[in-house]
Amino acid sequence: MVALGLPGLLLAGAAAWAQSNAPQGGASAAAASAPRAVDFIVAVVNSEPITNQDVRNRVQRLAAQADRASSLPAAELPRQALESLIVERAQAQLAKESGIRVDEDAVDQAVADVARQNQISVEELRRQLQAQGVGFERYRRDLREELTLLRLRDREVESRVRISEQEIDRHLVERQAAAAAAEPVQIHLAQILVSVAENSTAEQEQQRLARAQALRKALVEQGADFETLAQKESDAPDKASGGSLGLRSPDRYATLFLDATRGLAVGQVSEPVRSGAGFHLLKVLERKLPADELDRVVQTRARHILLRPSPRLSESAARSRLAEFKKRVQSKQSDFADLARQFSEDGSASVGGDLGWATPGMMVPEFEQAMDALDPGELSEPLVSRFGMHLIQVLERREVPLSEKEKRELARRELRERKTEEALRTWLQDVRGRAYVEYRESPQ
Repeated sequence: MVALGLPGLLLAGAAAWAQSNAPQGGASAAAASAPRAVDFIVAVVNSEPITNQDVRNRVQRLAAQADRASSLPAAELPRQALESLIVERAQAQLAKESGIRVDEDAVDQAVADVARQNQISVEELRRQLQAQGVGFERYRRDLREELTLLRLRDREVESRVRISEQEIDRHLVERQAAAAAAEPVQIHLAQILVSVAENSTAEQEQQRLARAQALRKALVEQGADFETLAQKESDAPDKASGGSLGLRSPDRYATLFLDATRGLAVGQVSEPVRSGAGFHLLKVLERKLPADELDRVVQTRARHILLRPSPRLSESAARSRLAEFKKRVQSKQSDFADLARQFSEDGSASVGGDLGWATPGMMVPEFEQAMDALDPGELSEPLVSRFGMHLIQVLERREVPLSEKEKRELARRELRERKTEEALRTWLQDVRGRAYVEYRESPQ
């Protein structure tokens, strides 16, 4: 099923606010239960009516959003639909009073954006909408209303959000402190095992414990090398690797290993730990905290072939051509870089389509999403972006430290998103509070 709205816009803000502020019962419930053929006014917003059919249309759109609809009981959809319509009508009236207009070109671009996000043409979008019972003109009207509200919110909300350097400083300190206090995301331990036979006597077990304590003394007090001692003395199968257990998430270690090493710094060795196999000496080789990940970012190096649809090359023809290129590369009949140099219509063609190292956020969302889903060496399906049709291949990935400037910019974006969401919620509440709303009962 085609996604009906602009990405991130459909009922944004208004529906979230409406879900927690919708009235119980009344006209909204009646709108759900009234016969389909009957249309009537269910509410009036500043003298502008909302009809039963308006609510039905909005319920249809909500139901098309599986993730939103699945979180609500069916009986709640009409209530949320009505309340979101009320909030949107109040905003639309404010936009009209403010002189905000959206022209036909902007609507055309919005329709094209929706088609691109769904990886289909505009004509195919029209056909799918019709199959879902949504008239194309009504759909364009809804998009125009969404764009109008977006421009209103940009003007009324975005202008209110200010981020100071002091707030960024405080955010960075708080984030670092919270991450440092959290459980490790990965731990690297090494072990020396002094085995204890299953049928050992108490005296024999004490002898094995004494052996483990002597080995620990050699490590801690005499400075023996853990790896060398493990290779020579350990009874564990991993002795050849110096007892290394690998860098793992905590849930992949035995609880008794985690408990024994929780208070140890990197490089320290635990007291002997008894398990069913014997006595373990555990050394903490590495402990990766969430705070470590805050300072690093994963970069991707990819290459692509770009074809731009034109009167001489339709979108479907471009897609078929790139699909053929993919088959040729996979079968080793052609080299990706050679195809890019020969056919790509991007500036990167001269270097075989190589886009260099990309940090998250550098590429347009539709391209980055497809790129991030690929493993190194893997080829994408032909992908539509705002620039044309792409075939992508990921070459390699690496983790690099963030510069101080990049850390501050990331903090700024996080703060702006948080404060914008708060400001939008407050503004919508204010708009709703200033609107005169009269609920109407359904005709008997």
